Amino acid sequence: MRDGLRALLDLVLPVACGGCGAPGPAWCRHCAVLLGPPVRVHPPCCPARPPVYVLGGYQGRLRAALLAYKEQGRRDLAVPLGGALAAALVRLPPESGGPCRVPGLPAPAPAGLCLVPVPSRWAAAARRGGQHVALLADRAAAVLAGAGIPAAVAPALRMAHGARDSVGLDRRARQANLEGRVVLRPAGLPPVGASVVLVDDVVTTGTTAAVCAARLLQVGVEVAAIVALAGVERHPPS
Repeated sequence: MRDGLRALLDLVLPVACGGCGAPGPAWCRHCAVLLGPPVRVHPPCCPARPPVYVLGGYQGRLRAALLAYKEQGRRDLAVPLGGALAAALVRLPPESGGPCRVPGLPAPAPAGLCLVPVPSRWAAAARRGGQHVALLADRAAAVLAGAGIPAAVAPALRMAHGARDSVGLDRRARQANLEGRVVLRPAGLPPVGASVVLVDDVVTTGTTAAVCAARLLQVGVEVAAIVALAGVERHPPS
C-alpha cells in the first residue's frame, strides 16, 4: 500500500536527485557517497581551535545539491543532508565534541550535544523560506535523539541587519562585513555542560564560522568543533 502511494505521488509530483538530477529519490545512492566521514580542514580565516571538519568537497554534484537546497526550494533535501550530518557528528573525535558512542570511548557530555547553526542574513533567510542551516541542524538532532544520543539545537546566534552577501568578497571584506553583526540570542544559548558544535552548510574562507565561534566564546560558550557539509579544501571525485 505504501509503495503504491509513493508511486502515485511520484507520478503527480515527480522527484529528481538534487545532485545529479536522475529521476527517483531526492538524494540518490550515487550522490550519497559524496558525503563521507568528517575530514579536518584548515580554512585560511579559522584559528587552529576549534577544529573544522567537512564531509565533502564543494564542487560538482554536491555543490548542485546544496544550491538546490538553499536557493531553489528543495527543502526535501534536508532529510538526507541532515542525516549525513548526524552520521558525521557521531564520528567526530572525542576531543571535538563527538557523542562518542563507539565502545571504549568516553560517554557524552552530561548536558548532551548542542548544535548551534550558523545564521543567515535576514534578507536571505526571508527569500529562502527560513534559516536553512537551522533546518539541517534540527534534522540532525532528531536523528541523533532517535538513536538514543542526547542532542538538541541551540539557536544562539542571529545576523543583524546590514550584513551583505559574502559571495565575491575577499578575506578582509568578509571580516568587515561581519564586524558587530553576529549577535547573541541569550534565550538560545546552550545549557552549561553541553558539548557544543557549530554547524554550517559550506565553509569557504572560514570567516563566518570563526566569527560565530568567537562570539560564543565571549559569553563563555566554547565551541568544540565546527562541522560543515562541504568545504572548498576537500575535492572528492564528482
